[in-house]
Amino acid sequence: MGLKRELIHLENVVKKFGNLTVLDEIDLTIYENEFVTLLGPSGCGKTTLLRIIGGFENPDAGKVIFGGKDITSVPPNRRPINTVFQKYSLFSHMNVEENISFGPKIAGKSADYIRDKVKYALKLVNLEGYEKHDVTKLSGGQQQRIAIARAVVNEPKVLLLDEPLSALDLKLRRAMRNELVRINRETGITFIFVTHDQEEALSMSDTIVVMNQGYIQQVGTPENIYNEPENAFVADFIGDSNIIDGVMVRDKLVRILGREYPCVDEGFPPESPVDVQIRPEDITLTEPQENALTGTVTRVVFWGMSYDITVDAGGFSWLIQSIHGRKIGEQVSLHLDPYNIQIMAKPQSEDEKIAQEI
Repeated sequence: MGLKRELIHLENVVKKFGNLTVLDEIDLTIYENEFVTLLGPSGCGKTTLLRIIGGFENPDAGKVIFGGKDITSVPPNRRPINTVFQKYSLFSHMNVEENISFGPKIAGKSADYIRDKVKYALKLVNLEGYEKHDVTKLSGGQQQRIAIARAVVNEPKVLLLDEPLSALDLKLRRAMRNELVRINRETGITFIFVTHDQEEALSMSDTIVVMNQGYIQQVGTPENIYNEPENAFVADFIGDSNIIDGVMVRDKLVRILGREYPCVDEGFPPESPVDVQIRPEDITLTEPQENALTGTVTRVVFWGMSYDITVDAGGFSWLIQSIHGRKIGEQVSLHLDPYNIQIMAKPQSEDEKIAQEI
């Protein structure tokens, strides 16, 4: 793969509503052709950031740079950006073809150009032959596809998607994830997708931007975000985690719940307090063994393909995910692989601690 080309740069963006700081000195670079997801809990600032990129909100400080040019003050209709909102905002008095062709008509494109573009857009979203359909009689998934087609036909450089899957049922939502990734790949348009759903972010994105309390907590690939979280908030928000107070005895050795475990992390000061993350799927349960961390099974939940097993051991309530069930009250030992023990620095200041809190 060639070098990624920078498309959008947000430079120290600040946004306040009254006394509330919604975005606090956001600095973020987005590259061409990427599928980028802004992920975080409600109120973290992700939708506000999306609206600033689209020009629907003005930052109180900072800049929005697009293709090397400052577009901070450029209105939405003059940005090479289209948006698909949570509510698709289709024109109910227009049929499918009229909805999709609205943008090119406003731009003064020829009838032949518009006809070809409508045909291309409908093929792209797998709705060929729907030109004359009444949009109000389409399913939610079909309406979403029309909204995407209407945006794509304008040939934007960037497509903003503000939780567009939230109104769909689970099966359709999963199908539409695949469709959005395919459309992103086929068109080369940069997608910026907003969601609070970790599964959506992990399954769709090239890059995930984890946000909380108006701050960016971490930027990385899905694998990096999941396997190498930079702090306890990211570890806890992305998937299930056991997060335990620990002490880094020295390089590659950590103390957890009074026991010392080898790990692969280094570079922490000796005897420094740390947060320790261990994913539930990375813990192996065995019959009770001497000199192993041993506890009691207190809860078992069957999910069809696997079990969630809660074990009280060492004064901590552990979550373990396994394809093998256990019985409540059973005694088990927990085994931890050094490569599956993730060490994270604790917040260094009160502001950093607040920024990580849910």
